[in-house]
Order: sequence, then structure tokens, then C-alpha cells
Amino acid sequence: MKVAFIGLGNMGGGMAANLVKAGHSVNACDLSADALTRARDKGCAVFTSVREAMDGVEAVVSMLPNGQIVASVFENDIFGHAPAGAILLDCSTIDVGTARSVTAAAAAAGYDMVDAPVSGGIAAANGGTLTFMVGGTDTAFARAERILACMGKAVIHAGASGAGQAAKICNNMLLGASMIATCETFVMAEKLGLDLQTFYDISSQASGQNWSMTSYCPVPGVGPTTPADNDYQGGFATALMLKDLTLAMEAANLVGADVPMGMRAAELYENFVSAGKGGLDFSAIIQSLKN
Repeated sequence: MKVAFIGLGNMGGGMAANLVKAGHSVNACDLSADALTRARDKGCAVFTSVREAMDGVEAVVSMLPNGQIVASVFENDIFGHAPAGAILLDCSTIDVGTARSVTAAAAAAGYDMVDAPVSGGIAAANGGTLTFMVGGTDTAFARAERILACMGKAVIHAGASGAGQAAKICNNMLLGASMIATCETFVMAEKLGLDLQTFYDISSQASGQNWSMTSYCPVPGVGPTTPADNDYQGGFATALMLKDLTLAMEAANLVGADVPMGMRAAELYENFVSAGKGGLDFSAIIQSLKN
């Protein structure tokens, strides 16, 4: 299949490369010369124009920074320029309202479309082990699934249009709050005189076990290798976690959900980003709790 991939950042570059590995022909598009060079090295044809990248494709995948950009790119450069019958997949993390409005506009233009945000971070994007949460019709999901499966370990139909985005922001609100709880627990354990590896060995097999501890431990040298072992470089940037938590708070306000833990997590990550730490992995928030 010939696929256009729009947006080759930290996540998109690896995802496009995995489509090539799976045997697809990929038209990769970005404004960054470095990103295009890396895509070319992975076997993609490269473009700086979205409209030119639409030539002859059967599917369009996007991985873009925010809802405003997603809406603009689809409305101005994809609708009417992608071939009739192409399936459209937006893997960006954006607000539910924009996801639904863009999908509605796609339907009006004659396209099937899904919102398919991801979980897993840079390593999973590169390794093809992402989890996709997909919103859209049954027909659109069936068409999108075989493309997404080339880039992930799990592709789950969350429901109608916008449901993928809803699942993503709920999941990442839980992740942000649980990471903070994990960090503060390790800080307290150390202050109480516990050896942190010993505490990890206990809690990872007890009722406090959670993903932030056992798969993404924020303490260097404890548990599996994580960004904490690389000075909190790589992984999932704190600024992106704040973006997702902000989207979650907006959604909570819209539907009247009471989310005190999510709200506090958003406040702590906002303070951490304001302190100039936005480029560090989100587990680096343990640094602020130590102080």
C-alpha cells in the first residue's frame, strides 16, 4: 500500500520507518530537513509539501503537534488532494471536539477517517510496539487496523469518532498522577532509610505495584532501564505530559468530571515545565519532589 505520513517528529519518524519495514511505500512529509534525511535513510520518499505527498496514496497518517494544526492541514492540504477513497488516520493527541469536527469534515468530503492517538513513547514508536486507541466507524476502523498494526502491538477500537482521543487523555491523566505518586513514594522511602532497590523488590510484588514503577521506574539504577538511567533524556517529554494533562482538564470541565488527582498532577507538571524542565522525561518530576 502507498501511504502518506505527515509529521516526522520524535514519534512520527519511527512510525513511518515501521510502515516501510512492513512493506508499504511511504511518502514522508515534514518541514524539517533533518527529519526528512532520516526518513529518506529509512526508505521513505520525502516531501516538504503535504499536497505533493498525496500523489497516488491509499492512506494518509498524520502525527502533528496540536488540534489547530491538524484541522488546518486536513482542511487545506488533504481533503480534496488525497485520492478519493483514501483512508485517513490522525495519530496526533488533540482535543476530542477537534477530532470529531475534522472527522465530520472528512466524511463530508467523502473520506473514511479515524482518530488513533498512541501510547508508548519514542522507544515504542521506533520498535513498533505502540498501543493505538481508535475512534471511528466500524468500517473506518477495519480499514485502519491493518495499517496501525504495522506500527503497534495493540490496536483497540475505543468507539465512535473522538473516542480514541478520550481514551488517550484519560489514560495519560492516570499515568501522570501515578508517576507522581510513584516518585513521592520513592522519595519518602529513601528518607525513611529504606534501600530503594529493596523497596522496589517489595512494592513491585505487592499491592502498590504499578506501571510507572515496574516498567518506567523514575529512580536511576532501580528496575529496568528507563530514561532515569540516562539523566532523564529521551522517553516522553514533560512538556508533552503537560499538554495531555491540559487536554484532560479541559475535557473534565466540559463534562463536569471531578478529577482532583488529575488537577493536582497538572499543576505539578506545569510548575516543573515553568522551571525549564519541559524537555526532560516526565519521570524527572522526582527531582522537584526531592526538594
